Amino acid sequence: MSSETAAVPRPTAPSGTPAHLRRVTFLAAAAALGGFLFGYDSAVINGAVTGIQDHFGVGSTETGTIVAVALLGSAVGAAIAGRLADHLGRIRVMQLAAALFAVSALGSSLPTGVWELGAWRTLSGIAIGLASLIGPTYIAEISPARYRGRFASFQQAAIVLGIFASQLINWGIAKGAGGASQNHLGSLEAWQWMLMAGLVPALAYLVFASLIPESPRYLVAAGKTDRAREVLREVEDPSVDVDAQVAQIERSLAEGTRARLRDLVSRRFGLLPIVWAGIGLAVFQQLVGINVIFYYSSILWQSVGIDQSGSLLISVSTSIVNIVGTVVAMLLIDRIGRRPLALAGSVGMTVSLGLAAWAFSYKTGTGSNISIPSLEGTVALVAAHSFVFFFAASWGVILWVMVGEMFPLRVRAAAMSVATAFNWLANWAVTETFPRMAGWNLSATYVIYALFALISVGFIARFVRETNGRELESV
Repeated sequence: MSSETAAVPRPTAPSGTPAHLRRVTFLAAAAALGGFLFGYDSAVINGAVTGIQDHFGVGSTETGTIVAVALLGSAVGAAIAGRLADHLGRIRVMQLAAALFAVSALGSSLPTGVWELGAWRTLSGIAIGLASLIGPTYIAEISPARYRGRFASFQQAAIVLGIFASQLINWGIAKGAGGASQNHLGSLEAWQWMLMAGLVPALAYLVFASLIPESPRYLVAAGKTDRAREVLREVEDPSVDVDAQVAQIERSLAEGTRARLRDLVSRRFGLLPIVWAGIGLAVFQQLVGINVIFYYSSILWQSVGIDQSGSLLISVSTSIVNIVGTVVAMLLIDRIGRRPLALAGSVGMTVSLGLAAWAFSYKTGTGSNISIPSLEGTVALVAAHSFVFFFAASWGVILWVMVGEMFPLRVRAAAMSVATAFNWLANWAVTETFPRMAGWNLSATYVIYALFALISVGFIARFVRETNGRELESV
């Protein structure tokens, strides 16, 4: 990879896009492959749940634990990712995550017992936790400030594409096996093929992570300033003074020591206020119940009388809505800012979840004789899809953009680790409790999610500051 001098005019691609932005696009897309696997590995379990229950003869309690245990692994991965990124570099952490994704895909598809499956899912969760932090970190650090929100949105775009791919593959495999994940397809059951399919993108992530350069901010921290200048010349506009930018990074790094968890402590508030704001963003993103749709939608819709094949098809349609919402967020996030988009999303989610709670209150019957009236069933479907849209068009993107840019550089890695770990812990709490809460009262469960969406409106208005367009070193 050759360096360029600032005096040489930067070529423009035939499409009219400057070459440096084409370069950043490639680097951000490569790093966001971790987000694709994040989405795939998180959501693939949705189609496999019924097959796993049938294969191992387990009920809702064990099912909730098997699904949720990956999220505890994700919390661990997120908690250690910042320190690993500072010690090993961003690229090495990507490669480690890719290897863990590949190994866990194989192991979870061939378990000899349900708790062995849980162990492989935990390993997959560690990989997800690493990817959930390292992708936004790397993308934020190689993106020009003017376009950073758009490029940081690649992470969420990749996540939703991974979710969509997992649901489409799940549906296709189940269809090939006669419409059920517990049926055999060749020598394995359909749910095993679903989990094994993650091996392909894992290997692709490993290859691409080996082709992209290290983050210039890590290179400066490691004393490799000449290499940092080369990378900055590849990703910045020719008018940018690269030497001044390197000097600014050096000054920012010199203001503090390497980030440690104790650097986040404040005597007055326990943690620095900005860290609490990041934790709040991370927790509220999960407490609205978004991942119930992606982890449990197949059994959610079966619980109101829709068969397994139809439930998997609904999962595909919600994944498509998820993609559309994410594209909307990518188009708007740098134009209208992070806070207005988050506020609009919170209001939309509150209304959608309230409608879903109303519709689910009309569920009748027990066991295999469950039904919901036609009107209320239609409202439930529309509300679920609109909820996914409002989430994807706001909080789905905003969290991963803001955790990459809202913290001061000297504590960024540690603060991102803490916020991301809380995100996974909240995800685990919702995922672990949903099967039992839905069995108790599905409508009341959605009322609780709606209340959290409503509270998030006040949280954003009071505690979250706008970061749109600011240089990372100025935060």
